[in-house]
Amino acid sequence: MPRIEEEIQQVEFKDLHHKAVVNLLYTHSYLVTFQNALFKPYDLSPEQYNVLRILRGQGGKPATMAAIQERMLNKMSNASRLVDKLEAKCLVKREECPLDRRQVDVEITPKGLELLGILESQIMEINKEMVHLDEKELLLLNGLLDKLRG
Repeated sequence: MPRIEEEIQQVEFKDLHHKAVVNLLYTHSYLVTFQNALFKPYDLSPEQYNVLRILRGQGGKPATMAAIQERMLNKMSNASRLVDKLEAKCLVKREECPLDRRQVDVEITPKGLELLGILESQIMEINKEMVHLDEKELLLLNGLLDKLRG
């Protein structure tokens, strides 16, 4: 596997912190490229997929836009716009909350659940294909990433 220096053709970095940040950003792009290719035939973005997974995780209960936004992987995503696109594809439905008309409840539809079911095995396969690490390395990586954010 090529080192980050070879990938971006940079001989050296200012320091190890700078190298780590560049490496993380480059790796993020690498992973998103794989995801985009997987989701493209389904006219889905990684952010839309994330919303569908959040709604499936509700176990049949609706979620508010605020709850969806809070749980998004990419906090810069616009949950309302993503839900609009998913609703146009009949993957989610939106209803005004009967107790508070200002609140909008969003639920995944059977069609949305079906699409997640189709994608599930493909996601598992592509994750293994993208991440060339054994179980011990994966545990270490996950621990280090949690520590980095924490």
